[in-house]
Amino acid sequence: MNTISSRLQHILATIQSARAAGHCQQTVQLLAVSKAQSALRLREAYAAGQRAFGENYLQEALEKQAQLSDLAIEWHFIGPIQSNKTQLIAQNFSWVHSLDRLKIAQRLNAARSASQPPLQVCIQLNVDSEASKGGVAMHEVAALAAAIVSLPQLRLRGLMAIPEPSQDRDKQRMQFKQVRECYDALIKTGYALDTLSIGMSEDYPIAIEQGASIVRIGSALFGARQPAGTIAASA
Repeated sequence: MNTISSRLQHILATIQSARAAGHCQQTVQLLAVSKAQSALRLREAYAAGQRAFGENYLQEALEKQAQLSDLAIEWHFIGPIQSNKTQLIAQNFSWVHSLDRLKIAQRLNAARSASQPPLQVCIQLNVDSEASKGGVAMHEVAALAAAIVSLPQLRLRGLMAIPEPSQDRDKQRMQFKQVRECYDALIKTGYALDTLSIGMSEDYPIAIEQGASIVRIGSALFGARQPAGTIAASA
């Protein structure tokens, strides 16, 4: 499986197997994490059938968007958000997965044009309270959700989390279960959510068993990240 196309088909088959193992009824979307990948490689993934791509770094993403403007790509922003980047993120992405501050939500809302569909957003949950990781604590999620739903240019879709990496399958399940329980609690209080953005290359089958609706896959699809200087290769 040394091509993007063959790896994509393998991942899609694994997603279906994980859905069956977890008795999951919902559709699971594959989000291709394309940071540090050239526009040429994104074009190859698109030709193989992939449509949604997630980027962590704004400038890199904008360069690739310009090179791939002929393709009907759905662009997701999945990295940390600085205040001075909110305008360009709001204008150039369909989704934001990494929303963890009211100030950022307000700036995204103000920058999103009324002529565009609402920006689809997920609240990033810091499930293991890592100080170096973005995201809100479990007890802060409800207050942020209440504030976001009052912003007309944003649509709250659900939660995103990046649990601490672990080879312990039981620990992985526990972490994903915590995110799912927080998600379910929000739904019970009246929020119309439909998205759990959890699971990456190393753990996405378990994330699906625990209710993931979006899995963010980078290295399993593209292979090792490319050296600096090759990212903006011509499409």
